Amino acid sequence: MLRRVAPILLTLLVVVLGITALAARPQSPPPRPSADFVVLVGVAGLRWDDVDPQTTPTLWRMARAGSIGSLSVRSVHRPTCPLDGWLTLGAGSFAAWGGSRPDGQCPPAEVTVERPDGIGAYLPEQDSVVLHNQDRLPWGTVPGALSESVRCSVAVGPGAAVAAARPFGRVDRYEPTLPEDPSGLLGSCVLSIVDLGTVAGTDPAGRAEAARAADAQLARVLAGRPPHSLVIVAGVADTERPSRLHVAIADGPGWEEGWLTSPSTARRGYLQLVDLAPTALAALGRPMPDRPFLGRPAESVGGRPADLPTAIAEPADADREAAAQQEVAGGFFTLLAVVQVVLAMAVLPLLRRARRVAGPYGPKPVSPRVVATVEVLLVAAALAMPAALLAEAAPWWRYAHPAISFAGLTGVLVAAATLLVRLAPGYRDTLGPLGAVAGLTMLAIGLDVVTGARLQLNGVVGYSALEGGRYAGLGTVGLGVFVAAALLSAGWLAQRVRRDWRPVVMVTLGGIAVVVVGSPYLGADSIGAIALTAGVSVAAAISAGGWLTMTRLAWAAMAGLAVTVGFALLDLGRVPAERGSLGRFLAALGDGTGGLTVQRSGTSNFETLVNSPLTVLALAGALLVWFALLRPWGGLMRLFGIYPAIRAAMAGTGVAVVIGGVLGGAALDVAGAAAAVVVPMAALSALRVLDHAADRTRPGSRAGPRARSLARTATPGRAMPAGPTPMPPTLTLTGPGTPPRVRPSTPGRRPTTVPRCGRPGRDRSPAAGAVRR
Repeated sequence: MLRRVAPILLTLLVVVLGITALAARPQSPPPRPSADFVVLVGVAGLRWDDVDPQTTPTLWRMARAGSIGSLSVRSVHRPTCPLDGWLTLGAGSFAAWGGSRPDGQCPPAEVTVERPDGIGAYLPEQDSVVLHNQDRLPWGTVPGALSESVRCSVAVGPGAAVAAARPFGRVDRYEPTLPEDPSGLLGSCVLSIVDLGTVAGTDPAGRAEAARAADAQLARVLAGRPPHSLVIVAGVADTERPSRLHVAIADGPGWEEGWLTSPSTARRGYLQLVDLAPTALAALGRPMPDRPFLGRPAESVGGRPADLPTAIAEPADADREAAAQQEVAGGFFTLLAVVQVVLAMAVLPLLRRARRVAGPYGPKPVSPRVVATVEVLLVAAALAMPAALLAEAAPWWRYAHPAISFAGLTGVLVAAATLLVRLAPGYRDTLGPLGAVAGLTMLAIGLDVVTGARLQLNGVVGYSALEGGRYAGLGTVGLGVFVAAALLSAGWLAQRVRRDWRPVVMVTLGGIAVVVVGSPYLGADSIGAIALTAGVSVAAAISAGGWLTMTRLAWAAMAGLAVTVGFALLDLGRVPAERGSLGRFLAALGDGTGGLTVQRSGTSNFETLVNSPLTVLALAGALLVWFALLRPWGGLMRLFGIYPAIRAAMAGTGVAVVIGGVLGGAALDVAGAAAAVVVPMAALSALRVLDHAADRTRPGSRAGPRARSLARTATPGRAMPAGPTPMPPTLTLTGPGTPPRVRPSTPGRRPTTVPRCGRPGRDRSPAAGAVRR
């Protein structure tokens, strides 16, 4: 009876853990004090290393009094060119001006602004821009949504006109340049948008001159700002590749000496360009438009250093780290994919020759030194991901050659971790390296997530603030590695307990991993938590033995579906501004705009599948497992038969990473990250199982070292001494659970052969076959 209800109870436990992890949400911050006027000042290309007390004294004083942050200008294209940035600012969602971008560089920022009445302005290209964003882009952006949400708006400069133009092209009030005394203009409408030019190029002197000119105009804006106003200065766009993080400063009542932070990033000191429009409306106390912005209103949080140079050095350093990450990440993953493929090819001949052949003839065994070397290389390859994550603890991006610094530091950490695994007490056991690697990996990533995921942000194996997909919690690569490490650790631990307790161990450790992945305070990945729930259910169902039947798969699917439905209901019950991705998607389905989300997810899956080096890792790992490890000579089937908990862990990992990648729009990236850990450990464990395939002892038996040595001496396929010399003793098994007996043999008498499989005592020797024939 208990065996029948156990799957139900375990499924319910996994469901409860999953919903508990996803349901908890941080409390919404109290609303910011409203302002009577908002002035949005944009300087395309302005970065924090352009700000200093001598060149930009006005910006420096603003930063001292107000709140500062790093601004990600991610939008439709990479890079976000000035016209794209201004259009995104006014739309509150990802937008593009249109036109070609040769070689990924920004075209000249040319826009036609007509002034038919001398008060406002008109953009004749606005109609085509609106159609381009509504019909050809998957975000359903409405250009001019910000200006449509207020009664009157002011624009100064052509870039500001692009941001302030209503969907039909009208700008309420417009001036091509900033007046000497802008107080009357800025006080005529509650919302003003000012274009102070562009800071571009790589020449320090040229950038300093452009920043000085923008700072002088900013001084006039601050001198003429209306009373009780909020002024936000932002580097609204990139000017060239690669993309960078930009300046964001907010100065006004309630924004004193803090970090600018947005709920859309959930990371202190970070906000997005799409957050500026909802921030302005929230400060003015105006309702959001009917079609929600992609961004969320920013706020000012404490914790900023009192010393301003120290405070500004933090976002400036983050910009350098993010730029170096983009330079290094592609090469790291490409090199890792090449190394893993080479190792896979090197393992194939070892697998073919690892298992000893019954009979007097067979292939010569591979040298133990070669096998030991390959095993160490497999351990090092599996530890590359956690080592690269730990390398982020040192500021490698500050050196003259960041790629060399990162490679050297990661190599040292890989060597140290490999040595630690090699010296572990259980390394000689079949599952010793697997348990050590999985435990170290889970510990490294888990501790980073629990302590704020600082190593994930702008990390080579983490996520980039420049990409804008994630700013806090567990990233795509981290999710794949953590899922694999957690389930392999659970499988290794479950294999060491009684059969009846293995599902409990799987659910306990897997449930903790679900909480770490899904909690908004930790991993903040609801899709990953749902996928991991399904994986844990599969692993728990088959950890005690048996195959993945349709019934067990159905229970796993029910667990994942129950967590999804439960979280969806809780998420839909929240106010729209506080919903997660799942709640927003269901709400979009209800109002008929869910197709845009599906289209975006499909586009993201396809682009990631085609462009990511992790796709190669996933495919290479799948090919090695299917065409080699799962063959009769590959050893993985034997490993699964002897250690069912490991089979369960690997099956659960496969289910979780495929679901997490597809639903999260990451294609095979999650699976590739998991394969970087699972496949080397599967190959190493298969080698060891094949190496012990002819042992005459049962797994886990306590035969002494002398008996095991004698058993290896009598292994079929090894040359036996000729002549009347005494034959070596032979081990025989009398039955399950009994220790092996050593029966000495006499000269001239054939030793009794213990069968590898089948009934004890059955003689499978060549002589016996001849007699039968």
